[in-house]
Amino acid sequence: MNTQSGYCPLTGTQGKKVDGATVKSMLSISLRTVQDVQYYFCRDSDCNVVYFSDDGQQLFYVNDIRERVYQKEPDNPDVPICYCFRHTPKDIRSQLEATGTADIIADIETGIQAGQCACDWRNPQGDCCLGNVRQLIKHLSKSS
Repeated sequence: MNTQSGYCPLTGTQGKKVDGATVKSMLSISLRTVQDVQYYFCRDSDCNVVYFSDDGQQLFYVNDIRERVYQKEPDNPDVPICYCFRHTPKDIRSQLEATGTADIIADIETGIQAGQCACDWRNPQGDCCLGNVRQLIKHLSKSS
């Protein structure tokens, strides 16, 4: 087991710091288990851990989370990639196939400018989805 701070104890993947509020809002289990420590998000799709504590002693798994996690199921077309506006990879693929463009980015940006996003609470990774959306669009555009 890897016990290096900030690295997933199961895979050794470097985690991304997430706010405790994100962890609390995403857990479907009792919040009595949440401690006042730094948590990290594990992006590794081959790992069942979503969040882990700084000391690596506390792990929250895919089954402990309210939402399906895009990074854990990147090939699933129905998992949200944008949690605030509920866009999925299937939506993006369909739009690209139909129009050759992805207006979903403009839709997300409009929602952000209108103050309608809450990525820190709704997105399991704890921040904006636009990086994931842009990466998927780039990947799908190359595949076409």
